[in-house]
Amino acid sequence: MPTALFLNIAPLLDADLPIQIHVAFALTSIPVGAFVVLRRKRDQLHRICGYIWVLAMGIVALSGFWIHTFPIIGPFNPIHLFSVWTLWSLWVGVRHAVRGRVQDHQATFRSLYWYGLLVAGTFTFLPGRRMNRVVFGEAPDLSLWFIGAVGVGMAGVYLWRRKTRQSDLNAA
Repeated sequence: MPTALFLNIAPLLDADLPIQIHVAFALTSIPVGAFVVLRRKRDQLHRICGYIWVLAMGIVALSGFWIHTFPIIGPFNPIHLFSVWTLWSLWVGVRHAVRGRVQDHQATFRSLYWYGLLVAGTFTFLPGRRMNRVVFGEAPDLSLWFIGAVGVGMAGVYLWRRKTRQSDLNAA
């Protein structure tokens, strides 16, 4: 019988340095990004945390280029496209902020947070992946339920936000 969920960091401690860097900065990016993206007040604290988030996301993207699991084209695979997209999104999002295009800035970074961190990050829990071993240990198939629950939750948030936006448009 599989044991309950537990956190076993041995697979991370045994990993190559680029993977350790990638995971450390991805785990930093999740709460900092949530704070920056979801917080309504846009003040100095937003700006400071935003700088931290952009730096952390840049390190996540760059470190990803030194992770060579499942190589398809040379040392790279389609997952590396997330790194390219992340770096591009960081550039575009910062450029929007500098030029005062607040709505474009918000849309770019919200998209990067949801798709670049949460969606891409969820797939790291697939059976056979390192984060699956860290979180699910001897019960790797539980990750499929986890991924399904995250997917349902994200679909719910999307539908709720869509309905809220539609209500706002109808009221205007």
